[in-house]
Amino acid sequence: MPQPDRLPGTPDFRIKLPQDGAEARGYLLTRFGGNGTNKFLLREGSLVTAEEWPGLGGHARRFRAELRADGALVDAPAAPGRPPDAPARWVVTRDIECNSSSAAAALVYGYDASGPESWRTDEGHPLSDYQSTGWRPPHKAWLVRGSNVSGHNLVRQQWLKEGLVSLSGAHLPPLEESDPTKSALRRFVEEGYEGAASYHQKQGLVDELHAFLTQMRVGDTVATYDDDRLYLGRITGDAVQASSPGGLSNLRRPVTWQADSHAYDELPGELRQKLSVQHDVVDLTGVLDALDGLAGEAGGTDEPEVVQTLERPVPKELTLPEISDTLADDLLVHDRAWLEELRELLLDEKQLVFYGPPGTGKTYLAMKLAEHFGGGPEQVKIVQFHPSYAYEDFFEGFRPVEDPETREVAFRLTAGPLRELADLASREGNRHVPHFLIIDEINRANLAKVFGELYFLLEYRDRSVRLTYSGDDFPLPPNLFVIGTMNTADRSIALVDAAMRRRFAFVELSPRTEPTSGLLGRWLERQGRDAEPARLLDALNSRIDEADFAIGPSYLMKPGVYRDGGLERTWRTKILPLLEEHHYGEGIDVAARYGLDSLRERPA
Repeated sequence: MPQPDRLPGTPDFRIKLPQDGAEARGYLLTRFGGNGTNKFLLREGSLVTAEEWPGLGGHARRFRAELRADGALVDAPAAPGRPPDAPARWVVTRDIECNSSSAAAALVYGYDASGPESWRTDEGHPLSDYQSTGWRPPHKAWLVRGSNVSGHNLVRQQWLKEGLVSLSGAHLPPLEESDPTKSALRRFVEEGYEGAASYHQKQGLVDELHAFLTQMRVGDTVATYDDDRLYLGRITGDAVQASSPGGLSNLRRPVTWQADSHAYDELPGELRQKLSVQHDVVDLTGVLDALDGLAGEAGGTDEPEVVQTLERPVPKELTLPEISDTLADDLLVHDRAWLEELRELLLDEKQLVFYGPPGTGKTYLAMKLAEHFGGGPEQVKIVQFHPSYAYEDFFEGFRPVEDPETREVAFRLTAGPLRELADLASREGNRHVPHFLIIDEINRANLAKVFGELYFLLEYRDRSVRLTYSGDDFPLPPNLFVIGTMNTADRSIALVDAAMRRRFAFVELSPRTEPTSGLLGRWLERQGRDAEPARLLDALNSRIDEADFAIGPSYLMKPGVYRDGGLERTWRTKILPLLEEHHYGEGIDVAARYGLDSLRERPA
């Protein structure tokens, strides 16, 4: 049946009410309501709640009363099997024209609700995807990545020199709208990137394109990151499509960049956390105050002086950067050959595990190596395993997603951290860039349950397997490296089966052998502190019979240890409880054997 007033190109939308799954349906109209948005038609046969909540506005209450009075809303007949305590429902007897989608949602729910988010397509896409951008904060902030776009550093080569920021949209058609809706972009991506990107990559690309083309505005703050430096600027113009080699930068916005940049290590912690989000476009509005503080320190908004530096050539084959003196010094590893061996193990095996007692710096070492070999935190993702961790959490699966308005739960195919990182690593031009997944406490999960068919791919990087949920033929990219950490004092180490051991190289970090044994002494020397804590730690570990329960130096490498009473406090609350657990039931006086007084009296 023709619907002449229906907004062209938009589907039916629905709301499912909680508890009994009652459903309302409708669609957008071409005409606009009093608030400047499209009117919405609630279709005959829809079910709405009969209850009115305190949050329902006066206008909506009057509208419902009028519809009830003229017979447009009548009591719904009892459905077969309906429980007696089920909420009362009304049925819509004729099509009802509502002033907006939010007005229609309020009519259905009995309380005020956001129509653009409440109304969904049968596939679960919100109505907001089919509307142009409405109200948004007058000033937002964005991170746009450009230091590795298909192997090219656009920040250095183009953005800072030419005063712009860009996004790759190589397979997009000419865009006729200045602010395309997300639904239009989804259609373009589905058609243009068919066979060239996974479902997760296409979903992420739609979000990034929508943010860049529609959400960004003139005057917004923009940030980018390159070579451990953060650059800030201001967007000065609308997005345009332009031709570029390989389509690497064919979507562009003009930017006035500030003259100064900011070292990563000096950035506020909340900002560094945002920079670790692995998307090409990231909304930074939540840390806008921190960015404004950096902009104030810069003292100007003139275009930056671009430092002429030699571009690192894109390697023809995957490799890992050499071990530098700076890295060895930062890690306090005096034997550089030990670090070189780790590099060779990663190149040969792709996967390794650091194992040892608590406090030996396993996770810290893994993060530092990953950032050095990968070129920065952008190529590093960290997860921590636990006993309830599963394949669906790690790779992909149908996971419950709750609608914030209706509280309805639907199961949607969702990518986990490994799938996200694998898709990032396999992007065109990225296959020469190392990407690292760090799995902290790898032995605390049921590894066979977590990895599933990925066991095969860890050993055969040149093959693919058919995935359980999506059905995609998936290879594990050769430039994706995995570093795990394993606490040998944790009894769950028995869960690491032989198949897993065969696929990983294992490197021990022990307080009794270098580079860990002398680490605290070297750190104290660098800090200009007395060497007594290192002597006490050595004396402590000499009294512990089992190497797996020795105490690592990181417990004594924190500022709080060196405040008044800090060493005694750390020993009493951190170290002795570990040994109490180790000797539980043995009748040993742990404080008398391992306490500071005892060690100082008889250090060896």
